Amino acid sequence: MRLFGLSFLLLFWLTGNAQNMPSSYEAVQQGLQLKKQMGTTSLVKNIPLKNIGPSVMSGRVVDLDVNPENPIEFYVAYASGGLWYTNNNGTSFSPIMDSSETQNIGDIAVHWKTGTIWVGTGENNASRSSYSGVGILKSIDQGKTWQNVGLKDSHHIGRILINKNNPNEVVIGVIGHLYSPNTERGVYKTTDGGKTWKKTLFISDTAGVIDIAQVPGNFNILYASAWEKDRKAWDFLGSGNDSGIYKSNDGGSSWTKISNDGSGFPTGYGIGRIGLAVFDENTVYAFLDNQEHREKTEKTEKKPTELSKEDFKSMSEIDFLKIDDKKLNAFLKTNNFQEKYRAENVKQMIRSGVAKPADITKYLENANSALFDTPVIGAEVYQSNDGGKSWQKQNEDYIDGLLYSYGYYFGEIRVDPNDVNKIYLGGVPIIKSADGGKTYTSINGDNVHADHHALWVNPQMPGHLINGNDGGVNISYDDGENWIKNNSPTVGQFYAINVDNQEPYHVYGGLQDNGVWEGAHNAEENKKWHQTGDYPWKSLMGGDGMQIEIDNRNHNTVYTGYQFGNYYRIDKNSGKRYYIQPKHELGEAPFRFNWQTPILLSPHNQDILYLGSNKLHRSMNQGDDWETISPDLTHGGKRGNVAYGTLTNLSESPFSFGLLYAGSDDGLVHLSKDGGSNWENISKNINEVQTDAKLWVSRIVASKHKKERVYLSLNGYRWDDFTPYIFKSDDYGNTWETIATGIPTAAVNVIVEDPENENLLFVGTDNGLYVSFDQGSSWELFQNGMPNVAVHDLVIQPEAKHLLVGTHGRSIYNADISVLQKMTPELLKKELVVFGLENIKHSKNWGNPPSTWAKASTPGLDITFYSAEPNSFEAVITSDQGVIVSKAELKADKGLNILSYDLAFTDAGKAAFEKKSKTNLETAKDGKTYLPKGKYTVQLKGSGKSSEVTFTID
Repeated sequence: MRLFGLSFLLLFWLTGNAQNMPSSYEAVQQGLQLKKQMGTTSLVKNIPLKNIGPSVMSGRVVDLDVNPENPIEFYVAYASGGLWYTNNNGTSFSPIMDSSETQNIGDIAVHWKTGTIWVGTGENNASRSSYSGVGILKSIDQGKTWQNVGLKDSHHIGRILINKNNPNEVVIGVIGHLYSPNTERGVYKTTDGGKTWKKTLFISDTAGVIDIAQVPGNFNILYASAWEKDRKAWDFLGSGNDSGIYKSNDGGSSWTKISNDGSGFPTGYGIGRIGLAVFDENTVYAFLDNQEHREKTEKTEKKPTELSKEDFKSMSEIDFLKIDDKKLNAFLKTNNFQEKYRAENVKQMIRSGVAKPADITKYLENANSALFDTPVIGAEVYQSNDGGKSWQKQNEDYIDGLLYSYGYYFGEIRVDPNDVNKIYLGGVPIIKSADGGKTYTSINGDNVHADHHALWVNPQMPGHLINGNDGGVNISYDDGENWIKNNSPTVGQFYAINVDNQEPYHVYGGLQDNGVWEGAHNAEENKKWHQTGDYPWKSLMGGDGMQIEIDNRNHNTVYTGYQFGNYYRIDKNSGKRYYIQPKHELGEAPFRFNWQTPILLSPHNQDILYLGSNKLHRSMNQGDDWETISPDLTHGGKRGNVAYGTLTNLSESPFSFGLLYAGSDDGLVHLSKDGGSNWENISKNINEVQTDAKLWVSRIVASKHKKERVYLSLNGYRWDDFTPYIFKSDDYGNTWETIATGIPTAAVNVIVEDPENENLLFVGTDNGLYVSFDQGSSWELFQNGMPNVAVHDLVIQPEAKHLLVGTHGRSIYNADISVLQKMTPELLKKELVVFGLENIKHSKNWGNPPSTWAKASTPGLDITFYSAEPNSFEAVITSDQGVIVSKAELKADKGLNILSYDLAFTDAGKAAFEKKSKTNLETAKDGKTYLPKGKYTVQLKGSGKSSEVTFTID
């Protein structure tokens, strides 16, 4: 199988890659420049997006850097959520990389004496959503500003080391591209602070450097681990002959391979990711993900009542029919066969020739079997006591339950600077050893998430640990016996979001390795819940949270689940879950379910649920029973260890029941106009993309405004192709036009159409959010208040007129788009428009705090207006008696502007109002005099233009 994988890989690069070329770094850099320009000219640059959380479940941490002289001060790097700083031991954090071109990080390093920060962008873990970076960022002002100092085509950075005695001398391990070969990988060194770089180690265009470690106090002696890997959408090879360990005796200027045959360290194709920890000039530890197969051992004798799926592979029909019914039923029930498959029925199928015994095995095998069922050696720890000349394996037994099948996702090892025999390994749990790696105990506490990627061991206080994992940051002072959770940053990695229609409406979201959560859109993201014990967001289920559908008749009925199509119908009132995944028939090939399996409630009947495997399934009774209503709507899958050839997105037209669209991960889009009886491949009609390009269908959207209209976005992330692909059709996909022109280089994850304004579209990419007012003919950057982060999902709450933005790294944002919905072609031709205002409820408490220590509530009125050109205006607020109560001068940008008015009188306005009304106005305790009840007019005027609206305080 491994030989097949290698030869197939070679064939792929010789033939198939002609249709899927990785984006050049020049294209990426041009895209970043275009985005920067768009930020200054965008018509919506003044419309804010507000982060609404959640934070408690956090997101994946990739690195930590702690001030050794003051360990309450440290930085935390999140895989796709940016860099955060604390100087109060994690009580609170501040984001310091929001002004940078990306939030994707692989490693950080801080020179604490000078305050210089180095960030290697692009995550060092090779997961499904490990986003690439833009090179090396450097800040010399503690994160206020950032400079890109090179290695722009590296994509993913493994490790950064700074010479503490010379902050201009830096050595960096570059992993390189995740989905394609490239030459900018290996080890790079600078001696002038990043002005110039020298490649000092290059192994191959598929092997990069994942880790570098130095001898404490001696920057001349360095160790580096090379990692050969190749990820494709259908397969992941996490090991190779070019993986190994190298040593430098001159500060990384030159390198010698030390993991050679005869050294005691394994060599060959099965060598996967390697983590390094150095105690002193003699003692070095290496944590290896060994992908070689385990030696065969005699199987433990099974109990007489036990069967395994392997038993049926070569079993004869006669032997199958002899199996005791109770024994067979126990096996069938344990392995979740459908109810109709019980001993008597299955035996009858065998007798009649409808099925064969081998179909039992086949029924249980799916596209992930190669990943989960492959018996590899897995985690191993090696120690060298002679500076890497020779190595000895430390663990006598397999270290099971640490890496499972995900060795590529881990690799961190740490040694206590005060105890050569005390080491820590990060995997699914975090474990420690007191005898140099021979035996281990788990230190995964009750409030510590799984999947560990960063650990700092205090050299001055044994037992003080700071840990980073898929669920954020934990701190321990007793060597892992107890942990503090430090999760105030809003860095959730959402795959999908949705909303219901209760009041206030709730937002739902599925997160990477953090399950599915629900919370009110207006919930306060603060620490009050520490006192009340009631966090406003609630967990619905665990795992990797996926798509969510909510019954619009009853928000207590929710459909959601975890990876690979494991979906449930949840009754929130009772807390009961009903497993609803469709099952294939005995004798059929198993269904292939995408990591993010698509589901859809029919807009015509909320009892009808669609779910996509490689085929489309429909339930007429909320998932209790299923019928398959399509053939395989993919190219048929590929041999590999990742589910591929699967459906990724579904849509049903609101105009017609059964007008269905389905998109796949291998580039196909199909249409059915008759509820699934017949299907047509409409992706073949896209001229701009070759039909064999096999781009991931990230969204297919049936229009709410025109029955024949459909929108489509394709995603090339899994080819390292970051070109934005967006299309529109007004004839059911018979012809397509590209509407991506003007969007900077970044793969597209989602497009959504506004329900009120047919010209208004929103698009989320791997690096931001965009809006169009003309059905995609032109685009505006829409990111005021949101950093450059991956946008995975968008949903509009129609009653509230809110756009919810699900990011993969910075949780969820909310934007009021009521004004954007009014931006029609006719309005855009006008010189000046002030938009209507909501009436305001008067309060005598404005400006008057309820107690000495409380903060006063104050009113505010956001006056939004559109100006066709940059201009200066005078804003005049007038009472219904004609008194000017306030006025101000302001400068307006081209596009939408917001004038925030505090509903207070100016001194002149107050005097004029009192004179006219013959009343004395009371001044609040904050020194302001607020407008009384009444009707008021807002007028903007300037350069011969004028526009006005009214509002009422009642």
